[in-house]
Amino acid sequence: MQSKLTLLLTALAGVPAIAFIAPAARPLTSKLVLSAADTEAEIEEPKMNPDNPALPELKGDYDWDAAHAADPDWITENVPGKIVLNEVELAAQVTELSKLEEMWRKERLNEEYEEARIIGWVGQAETYNGRFAMFFLAVGLLTEYWTGIDIPGQIEEMARVGGFIGPDY
Repeated sequence: MQSKLTLLLTALAGVPAIAFIAPAARPLTSKLVLSAADTEAEIEEPKMNPDNPALPELKGDYDWDAAHAADPDWITENVPGKIVLNEVELAAQVTELSKLEEMWRKERLNEEYEEARIIGWVGQAETYNGRFAMFFLAVGLLTEYWTGIDIPGQIEEMARVGGFIGPDY
């Protein structure tokens, strides 16, 4: 009861509650202090990798080729990543990769350009054109409903107000 009250009061006051709990009520920590004699006895030297003695042994590190030698689909020659290339082959690969990189860079730039266009025969311009047409058709129909002037009459009136059609004399 007292520890619950202490926790509540310290939580309300903003003071860390763990500082006021009695030692018997404090949670046990996971720290384990060992003596120097215990520490020396328990430490083992790690096993080292037989292929590279500077590195530790890897768990499950074994010869995959020997383990799967009976499998007819298991390849051991000309494995990508294990093939040693001379300078000429490496230069040919770099040249081909540079060509592919340039081709895909041009393709990406072309796509970005087409997506950014809003004028001309592009999808975005057609979308805007269709939306504006539907909006102004709805406005024209609502104006016809409220004023009684049909859409061609509204266009004629706008041309007259804009000065495109002269006054009737």
